[in-house]
Amino acid sequence: MTINIKKCTLEDLPLLQEMSCETFHETFKNQNSPENMNAYLERAFNLKQLEKEVSNLSSQFFFVYFNSEAAGYLKLNIDDAQSEKMGYESLEIERIYIKSPFQKQGLGKYLLNKAIEMAMEHNKKKIWLGVWEKNENAIAFYKKLGFVQTGAHSFYMGDEEQTDLIMTKTLS
Repeated sequence: MTINIKKCTLEDLPLLQEMSCETFHETFKNQNSPENMNAYLERAFNLKQLEKEVSNLSSQFFFVYFNSEAAGYLKLNIDDAQSEKMGYESLEIERIYIKSPFQKQGLGKYLLNKAIEMAMEHNKKKIWLGVWEKNENAIAFYKKLGFVQTGAHSFYMGDEEQTDLIMTKTLS
């Protein structure tokens, strides 16, 4: 088993778009209407939007490869790129997704460790993320890794308002 991480560049936009749509859809399709799912996918993962995000110097994307196959990705934000004003001591994990055939291989933890490494590199004291209140598996995963709920915010899936729990981990 070989696991590698590669930083995403503008040349990787087609793969990023494909992976973003695939992983988001497979994660949330059963709990959302097709109309809201399609509206979100078109807004969040169109090439123009992804190009803007990848080009932002305060955001970074990383692919994780499992035995040379693209298996998932991570999006990190610092400073003003964070989706909530959490201050300059924080790094946000905005997206962390693993394709379903590659889940339960330790790749989520591998990407989380990459996020911690990047936070330390940028002298951040905390990492945080938003996770849908109904995503019990993810919440349990983050709690196991030392995250605690510190708040909540709204997330819009098409025209439906949903609640994301804000979970934070203080770095030593």
